[in-house]
Amino acid sequence: QLLASGGGLVQAGGSLRLSCVASGRAISRYSMGWFRQAQGKEREFVAASSWSTGNTYYADSVKGRFTISRDNAVNTVHLQMNSLNSGDTAVYYCAATAGEAYMSRSNFFNSRSYRAWGQGTLVTVSS
Repeated sequence: QLLASGGGLVQAGGSLRLSCVASGRAISRYSMGWFRQAQGKEREFVAASSWSTGNTYYADSVKGRFTISRDNAVNTVHLQMNSLNSGDTAVYYCAATAGEAYMSRSNFFNSRSYRAWGQGTLVTVSS
């Protein structure tokens, strides 16, 4: 089970930190990702962290502004979001791949690579 939190209302230019706590699994053996879905749009990739290499991946739209990190000791993944703009308004979902899954770079960007999903947390950026 994945439980996301940290969403809220923030002004443009502000920051938020999302957290995703995993229960029933040790995230040290799972690649973790964040996706988002704006109203009326399809779910899109935001960021991911590989369990095996430690590599991180970002959508072009958030590169340089968002940072994904993990704390394996407390089974938590964070998404630090800075310089937020109205285009970042969406429900944010954390997700986990199958355990000890080795994936090519492109797979991290694909929602179908992830097996478990959190409930989502709403981020609203006011302009």
